Amino acid sequence: MSDRSFALKSVTPILRIFDETKARAFYLDYLGFQTDSEHRFEENLPLYMQISLGACTLHLSEHHGDCCPGAAVRIEAENLEAFHAELGAKDYKYARPGIETTPWDTRELTVKDPFGNRLVFFEEA
Repeated sequence: MSDRSFALKSVTPILRIFDETKARAFYLDYLGFQTDSEHRFEENLPLYMQISLGACTLHLSEHHGDCCPGAAVRIEAENLEAFHAELGAKDYKYARPGIETTPWDTRELTVKDPFGNRLVFFEEA
């Protein structure tokens, strides 16, 4: 038991996006996330949105000051084979990820979004 007076909770990564249409095609149509919320200060300004799939929540931002492109996020998954099969059945021409077993005893499916961000879905081998 910790003697700390505080506790840390879940992390919500913010990933940089540059094109709303490409972001929706990748995250919603291909990966299967759902849109939880969207915000713009006014029309024709950058989009900030929250998406989720199961217990995984991500924020996507077109705002240049929020984050840099090229981030990497590790997302723990269950039944990676089923997720892999679901992705393989979709008609998304920009990604055909495989599953690899790593030297550190995980099985991983890695896919890059259209903006250079890397999502690593993993489970214990």
